[in-house]
Amino acid sequence: MANSVPVILDTNIIIELYKGNLSIRKKCEEIGEQNLFISEITVAEFYFGALNKKEIPLIRKHLNRFPWIPINEQISHIFTNLMIEYSLSHRPFIGDMLLASTALYYNIHLFTLNMKDFRYVKNLLLI
Repeated sequence: MANSVPVILDTNIIIELYKGNLSIRKKCEEIGEQNLFISEITVAEFYFGALNKKEIPLIRKHLNRFPWIPINEQISHIFTNLMIEYSLSHRPFIGDMLLASTALYYNIHLFTLNMKDFRYVKNLLLI
């Protein structure tokens, strides 16, 4: 039975879904398809990873399965504060901190396989 808690998916979760990872698929089913979202950062990461122009429509098709969460001015402020707080101590990736900022702003869970990239962020809800 799916719960009603919104969850933002990290890029690595979507990659695992497309690889056919059954445990990730099962967890997403438990969360409920209607509760799965992606950030515009994740969208940008996928397009950045395209190997050629033929991949663009395939990427678009896969990513359009999920509602996109936009980045707004408040998320940008949270992001800047996270970078100030953690850039020297943890050397985070910019994309990860934008994703964390989005999850913090909307107070939603972040589903990731890279807990180490996020576990130090205060008040971030991780799956």
